[in-house]
Amino acid sequence: MPGTLLNPADIARRAAQELFSGAVSALGPGIPCYLPDELPSNGGVWFLADSGALGIGGPESGSSAVDAGGNTVSLLAGGAYTGVVDIAGILRGGHTDIAFLQPSQVAANGDFVHWTTEATEGLFAPGPAVDMAYGAATVVAVMPHQYPGGRSNIVEKCSLPVDGPEQVEIIITDAAVLKVGPAGLELLELAPGWTAEEIEAITDAPLKISSGLKEMTFQAPTLEPPNKVYSSAMEALKDVPEGSTINIDGFAGPGGMAHYLMVGLRDVGVKGLQLISNTAGVARVSAFGAPNVIDHSILVENNQVAKATASYPVSPSASRPSVFEEAFNRRETELEVVPQGTLAEKLRCGGAGVAAFYTPTGAGTLLADGKEARNIGGKEYILETGLRADFCIIRGHKADTLGNVVYKGTSRNFNPVMATTARITVVEVDEIVEPGQLGPEEIITPGLYIDRIVLRPPDFSAYL
Repeated sequence: MPGTLLNPADIARRAAQELFSGAVSALGPGIPCYLPDELPSNGGVWFLADSGALGIGGPESGSSAVDAGGNTVSLLAGGAYTGVVDIAGILRGGHTDIAFLQPSQVAANGDFVHWTTEATEGLFAPGPAVDMAYGAATVVAVMPHQYPGGRSNIVEKCSLPVDGPEQVEIIITDAAVLKVGPAGLELLELAPGWTAEEIEAITDAPLKISSGLKEMTFQAPTLEPPNKVYSSAMEALKDVPEGSTINIDGFAGPGGMAHYLMVGLRDVGVKGLQLISNTAGVARVSAFGAPNVIDHSILVENNQVAKATASYPVSPSASRPSVFEEAFNRRETELEVVPQGTLAEKLRCGGAGVAAFYTPTGAGTLLADGKEARNIGGKEYILETGLRADFCIIRGHKADTLGNVVYKGTSRNFNPVMATTARITVVEVDEIVEPGQLGPEEIITPGLYIDRIVLRPPDFSAYL
């Protein structure tokens, strides 16, 4: 007789072994919702629910937060609430490390049909599963090996419309663990009491038996949050490579700019930078600043800037050109002008996994030259593409050690959207606190977007 089938909690404990410190994990409805209960300490993992809750744990009396299955959960210290648009951006934008989903079928090539699709015959409603699967670095299927009645859920080819083509990499069932590879399915682990032959008998797809086949274990890991706090601006930026694209926050004047990080970037000395910013060093020559204010000019003066993508790259006074203007006129730098609202949307789309969008802004002007145009509803629109960056340096007011950030006043301008678009985002803040000292409703940029935190020295001046 085959061994006993695992219960959902056992499956979740085995699935938890796929997690690592700092992992951002999306949880679909069903068995995945057991995971927060099964970790001894999940302070080192970001669990996301499509309800808008980030950083969830098990149920807690009086909690009003729910997970993807509508079950009551608690918000852990450092957790935050956000909207469904932001959640969709997190999922689609590639900001999740692992998505745990419960398919009703998984094929040998990794195709899957979500259980909600099979449960809504004729409607095929996958819910959040599509977004979760397409944005995650790894997709783990947690599921029963067989459907009620004895049908195998692991098949050579799905019999229903596919919700995620070739998305699943690991399958954890109530009887086994399988890996999806280029050559098909490989049996890695067996539930206690099961044999490889018995798993083959309940699987409707060819199986390769791993040479390291072993019995499943159920010890969930204890994970600690990664250390995101860096000792200095230079330490946080010393690995910026030559030719990097870098988001730099700020609106125009000295308020809200990451001055300390700018100085650190200058002192690192890396060349060929391509800046994305609202301005390109006009604070010095505008009414906002003073001749010695720190802005993008310090990078241009240091011959580090190869190109700027900006909305307002010129001085308001023709008699007082900015350092960037002078470098551009000497043909030492390149420039791409983007309308301010379009720049914000290009950044938002880049961070949310949207490749391009149509906008009426700039249609019929020089800004439309070379861009695809389309008439929609009798109005001309031009196609703009999303922006991504290698690094982002932004100014916050306060952050906790998990990277959750709040801003002060209008310094919030481009910061939250820029933080979502970069491979590595570094924030400069006036104060660093412990998780739980920022209210979940006041957090603007969740810590899953922030990779490094630097404390702005109390005696640091925005003026050279």
